[in-house]
Amino acid sequence: MSEHGGEWPRSEDGADEGADDGAALRPQVYVDARPASRFDAHHAWARTHRPDVMQDVIRALFLPICLIFYRAWPQQTRNVPASGPAIVAPNHFSAMDHFFCGIFLRRRVRFMAKSQLFKWPLSWILQHAGAFPVRRGQRDEEAITTALQILRRGGVVVIYPEGGRSRTRSVGDRARPGVGRLALESGAPVVPVAIHGSLWVREWKRLRFPRVKVRYGAPLRVEVTPQSSREQQQAVADEVLCCVRDLYRELSAEETAVPEPAAAGR
Repeated sequence: MSEHGGEWPRSEDGADEGADDGAALRPQVYVDARPASRFDAHHAWARTHRPDVMQDVIRALFLPICLIFYRAWPQQTRNVPASGPAIVAPNHFSAMDHFFCGIFLRRRVRFMAKSQLFKWPLSWILQHAGAFPVRRGQRDEEAITTALQILRRGGVVVIYPEGGRSRTRSVGDRARPGVGRLALESGAPVVPVAIHGSLWVREWKRLRFPRVKVRYGAPLRVEVTPQSSREQQQAVADEVLCCVRDLYRELSAEETAVPEPAAAGR
C-alpha cells in the first residue's frame, strides 16, 4: 500500500509505476536559445558572492510546508560535512527536491539550476538564494567553472546526477558525467541523497500530500584528478548514482515493510 492509499506496481528500484502525479509533466526543454553571454553576470555574481539572506527567507517560507504537509524529515544529515567543500547529489523527481534536499542542512548551499529559470524577476531571487545557471543539452564550461570555484572556496554544491528530472518514475541507470568531473577536479566529497515521495508531490492538486523521506548517504571520496578523462568522470558519476539508487531502495523497502494497522476489535 502506498503512502497515497493506492496499490501501484513497483519498478526494480522501488518507484511506483503508473502512479498518477495529478498532471502530466510538461516536455523537457533542453536547449536554451539565448546566447551563453546572457548568463555571464549570474556566473560572475556566484563566483564572488555567497548566498545571502534570500536563502534564509526561502527556508523560512518552505520549511513549514515540508514539515506539515509532506511530513518530510531528514535522516543522517551528519554525513554532510559541517565545513569545507562538499557535493550533494540527490535523485530528482520534482521541483520541490531543491527544498527537500537543502532546507534541512545547517549550511547555505548552492544549486545548479537550468538556465531556462533565469528570467526576471525569478533570476534575481535564484541568484541571491544561491543558484547559478547551467545550459543543459550542451557542455557548459561556465557552469562547471562556477561550481569548481565555489567548491574551492569551501562551499556546498547541489547537483542532480541524472542531469534533470526523471521522466521514467524511477531513479536512472546512467548518470551525467558532470558530478564525476566536479568530484575529480575538486577533491570534494560527494554525498549521495535519496528523496523518497517527491514523485507524487504534484498530487497536492488533489489535496493529497505524500510523505517524503530524505536520506543522506556516506560521503564518497575520489583522488584529485585535475585533467580527468570523460571515462573517469562517467565512472565516478555512475558510482554516485548507484549509491543514490541503493539509498532509494532502502527507503522504498522501509515504506512497504510498514505493517497495516490492526482492524478495530481484533
